This record gives sequence, structure tokens and C-alpha cells, in this order.
Amino acid sequence: MSTATAVAPLTIQDAEVLVTAARRAAEAAGATVSVTVLDAGGHLLAFRRDDQAVLISGETSTRKAYTALQLNAPTADLVDVVKPDGPFHSLQTALDRPLLFIAGGLPIHRDGRLIGAIGVGGGAPEQDHGFATAAVEELV
Repeated sequence: MSTATAVAPLTIQDAEVLVTAARRAAEAAGATVSVTVLDAGGHLLAFRRDDQAVLISGETSTRKAYTALQLNAPTADLVDVVKPDGPFHSLQTALDRPLLFIAGGLPIHRDGRLIGAIGVGGGAPEQDHGFATAAVEELV
């Protein structure tokens, strides 16, 4: 009989590390962003919007995090599958809570298990993906 080892959940301390690292990467690139961190249940752990970030970045960062969490995939990897000719073109309207298929959302894993997600909005999609990646790498 094997015993499953518990995986530590994403903590508020982890969330603060993620937010700080993403904002540091954005600042180095001259971008103003919003950063959202969700736990494995999709609950908000941390949110930060730079003073000069466009207001919509708060919504986009949250939707990117939610999308990455629900599909356990980077949002950058999902862009093509939801295009009109893509295999999951109707996925954008399938749930009550809106998904967002723009780069900048990443699932967060610990010991191979999904423990949360981060979303960054406010820069170009490729930049947001890079800022989120830098944050997750900082946590590991």
C-alpha cells in the first residue's frame, strides 16, 4: 500500500514572492502591470496593480490566471486552439466565468501537482508571459 505525500499548498508568502518577482521583471522592462495569484481552488491570494497600469490589466491578469488554472496550461499555449478554426473554438463561452486566451497566465506546480496560477496583464502578451515565467522561476 502506497501512501501519498501531501503537497504544500500555495501560501500567501508564496503569492507575495510571485507578485514581487513579476513586478520586478516588469519594472526592468519598463512595463506597468497587474499581477493576480490564485490558489488551487481559484481563490484570490494576491493582487497588485501598478499605479500607472491600465485599469483593464486588473481584469486581464485575473482572467489569465483563472484560465491557466482551469486548463492547467500556460495561456500562451492555448491561443491557437480557440481561434475560429481551432478544435476548442467554443471554449471561450463554455463557462459562466470568462476565460482569456492571451499570453500571461501560468499554472503553478509543486512536486508535480497543480497548486495555483499567476496572471500578468498590462504589457504586450509576450512580455506578460515572460514576467509570469520569471515569477514562477523565482518561487521554485
